[in-house]
Amino acid sequence: MEQQPANTGEAKLGVVEWRFGEFTLTDDPAKIDFEAVYCLLQATYWAGGRSRETTLEAMRHSACLGLCHGGKLIGFARIVSDRATFAWICDVVVDPAWRGRGLGKWMVERTLEHPAARTRTQALATRDAHTLYERHGFLRTEFLRRGPPTSPPAGS
Repeated sequence: MEQQPANTGEAKLGVVEWRFGEFTLTDDPAKIDFEAVYCLLQATYWAGGRSRETTLEAMRHSACLGLCHGGKLIGFARIVSDRATFAWICDVVVDPAWRGRGLGKWMVERTLEHPAARTRTQALATRDAHTLYERHGFLRTEFLRRGPPTSPPAGS
């Protein structure tokens, strides 16, 4: 049985789709192939060590967008959002074979139009794609990456 994450949350959104020539960006969970997403993310510096279970759980609690060409998933973006005050745009990736065609720029533009991203504040973190995001008003920032919680020192 194929695993298909679903967008969850109290307020269900209708399916949102955009077209760009022969490409479609959709938040329809039925069109977002988990295996393809997992493979794309495994090739990135930020999610390469993420387990299947963690990836699936993250997708279940996010608005996920799949970039498709001919029914095949070739890109992905995820929005973590309270759908009111804050949204974090993350896991933005386009298959290397499809880069250089403006698809990443188009995908980010559409992602920012998605209902889950229409909040007062949006955030993202990147190590190498600042110019892609700065054109949309994002500022360079440092994110604190922490490991698992640790116990307080003895005697605290």
